Amino acid sequence: MNKKYNSLVIALSIVVGLVTEGYLIGKSLERFKKEDRFISVRGFSEKEVKANLAVWTIKTRITTNDLLTGTKKVEENKQKIVDFLLKNGINPSEIVQQNSNVIDKLAREYAQTEIGPYRYIIENSIQVRTENVDTVLLASRQTDKLLQAGVVLSGGGDYNSPVQYLFTGLNEIKPSMLVEATQNAKAAALEFAREGNVTLGKIKSANQGLFTIVDRDFSIMSPSAEGHAQNDRDIYKKVRVVVNIVFSVE
Repeated sequence: MNKKYNSLVIALSIVVGLVTEGYLIGKSLERFKKEDRFISVRGFSEKEVKANLAVWTIKTRITTNDLLTGTKKVEENKQKIVDFLLKNGINPSEIVQQNSNVIDKLAREYAQTEIGPYRYIIENSIQVRTENVDTVLLASRQTDKLLQAGVVLSGGGDYNSPVQYLFTGLNEIKPSMLVEATQNAKAAALEFAREGNVTLGKIKSANQGLFTIVDRDFSIMSPSAEGHAQNDRDIYKKVRVVVNIVFSVE
């Protein structure tokens, strides 16, 4: 009798244990499924801004066989450039004159017997750095007047535009752009939740992407395009940011 009773108790205990364990496992799986459900979305924000800094590098090059004569010509060109800039509204404090660079073809290790009609190449650069971007834009359209004055401008082998328009006010617009990107992400998540017949929960994680600044019409025309239209484009920028947000689902 005792043996039968003990066997019954053991059997009941096993059954209760299995039922309890199954219940707990079921609850754990249910909780896991609820906690594991989430919606991952991206939010985008874009803002058009105007450049607030212009950097204009004006390069000249002289070829000569007489170093003294060439140096004198470079100084004359430098003065003509400075006069041109001042006449077109550039402040003296915004003009940086750099030292001239002299290249002696005969001094090159790889110089050939034939060096051409001129031995020396004298290069010089003048840089304008100003927040008056409109003034630079207008002045850069009138460089033909320098050519008329006998000043030959040089690209110096640089395929970039001699004028760069930059935007330095990113920190001022970051907060509002992040708010907009987050709101756009939440709107997309709500739409997903509505389609899935679930309730959107709290933010589980968020990742801010990098801010990028590109020319307004960068995708329309190549940066290497010629003409003043490039300067007109570059003065306006597009600031973009993408955020990745994961929402829980209830």
